[in-house]
Amino acid sequence: MPRQVLPLLRPILSSTLPTPLPIARSLHSSSRILLATPAGRNPFAPRQTGPKHITPGPIKTPNPRETTTADASSEGSRHGNDQAVGAGAADQWPDYSKGPSALDKASQLFFFTEIVRGMWIVLEQFFRPPYTIMYPFEKGPLSPRFRGEHALRRYPNGEERCIACKLCEAICPAQAITIESEAREDGSRRTTRYDLDMTKCIYCGFCQEACPVDAIVETQNAEYSTETREELLYNKEKLLSNGDKAEAEIAANLQADHVSFFSGNLLVIYR
Repeated sequence: MPRQVLPLLRPILSSTLPTPLPIARSLHSSSRILLATPAGRNPFAPRQTGPKHITPGPIKTPNPRETTTADASSEGSRHGNDQAVGAGAADQWPDYSKGPSALDKASQLFFFTEIVRGMWIVLEQFFRPPYTIMYPFEKGPLSPRFRGEHALRRYPNGEERCIACKLCEAICPAQAITIESEAREDGSRRTTRYDLDMTKCIYCGFCQEACPVDAIVETQNAEYSTETREELLYNKEKLLSNGDKAEAEIAANLQADHVSFFSGNLLVIYR
């Protein structure tokens, strides 16, 4: 009986299934295929095991606006703040509506307003008194701490102040000072040689600050240019002569500097 019914069912099965059902396949193998097949796929359809060929499309250039928006959106979704997206977009794309309008830019371009403003400043300065001084007949003010040409000072009785402690020679960063000394009959120590190479001096003022008796100082004289290098090699006699010429000016500057220094310290202490 089954052999007689099978030819009648064969056309029906071939019309309902896309592929003919193999008769020799066992029931165990059919159930295994059905269980291993994903949902929505015909278990009896032929499988494609080869590589898939994908036709590449045209290369699309990334849009910076879309990229920025996508980055800002991802940043905002990561932090959970929608305002950060707007701030990032505003930083990337400034708002030009708040700047000068096109009419203002055109007026500045065609009417030369910047040139007019510059000419107005020049016209203001034209009617003011000049700032230029007629040097060397006129000289500007100098600070009491101005560091110019060096000099050796004396006491009011004419005795030289330098005691040959050699602190200025030791502290000079340019090694421009050379001192030799000897003891006198009264036991005091004075210099026999005091050489200063003005071509090496960097005018740092360390020698003046290190001297305990204010012997070596820097005057306010800045006009001592020479024609030869040898004239800038000062010895003891040259330094003493410089001090004798500017002793009054040196004493006044030291007094003004000391008064301002102590008054400033007292003001700081009072505060």
